[in-house]
Amino acid sequence: MLELGRTQLFKLLVLAFALSQSIGACLAGEDLITTAQEKNGEMVPYVLNYNNPSPSYVLILFPGGSGIVDPHMEDGKLVYKAKNNFLLRARIYFVDDEFVTASTNSTQNTERIQAVIDDLKKRFPMARIYLVGTSKGTYDTMRLADYLSDKIAGEVHTSSLQSISSFDAKKYANRHLVVHHHDDSCKNTPFSAAEHSHKNYGNDFIAMEGGISVGDPCEAFAHHGYNGIEKETVDAIKKWIKQGS
Repeated sequence: MLELGRTQLFKLLVLAFALSQSIGACLAGEDLITTAQEKNGEMVPYVLNYNNPSPSYVLILFPGGSGIVDPHMEDGKLVYKAKNNFLLRARIYFVDDEFVTASTNSTQNTERIQAVIDDLKKRFPMARIYLVGTSKGTYDTMRLADYLSDKIAGEVHTSSLQSISSFDAKKYANRHLVVHHHDDSCKNTPFSAAEHSHKNYGNDFIAMEGGISVGDPCEAFAHHGYNGIEKETVDAIKKWIKQGS
């Protein structure tokens, strides 16, 4: 009976811990923001995830694939796409007392990204803003690099397209980081291209290893999407960002 009691107590403690973690996750804010607008009045919605109303860093997330997040309210609930994408999936590790995330449609439209930046600066005037893209989203992060050079603290390009091989981040005024999984086997995002950008231009570079690759090599649950090492990848990115403070 004593052993059974201890077993039950252990199970209760595990359950209590899991419940506390769940409650903590629920308490973290997730809001639909509709106050960002282009000059023509067109709304640029984004999903804001936060723990602290006064963070040190704000990360604008550009997903891969179609790049569409399209957040909106439906029957009183916030709904949006791309939740399985690496960046959106890994928000649980990005968001803490120092970091908040703003997830929106990937774009190379300067007015659209400027609308989001302006809105975020009003909300978090003391925070440093970084743009983080993955896979096809890096097409946009690279195309926006010149425009954003003097407007935000920097950019992070993860699982980048082949064109990262000729991307010279050192010519911009802000900081840039290239992150790639060593075993990314997607034909559109070869590791060799990311490595070349580091060797040829001196771009800051983090090579990840490990995890589990499942399904299409170009999809989110392959090495391409850092499956199984989301936290380690995010921690490496956050460490690099904080080094620039």
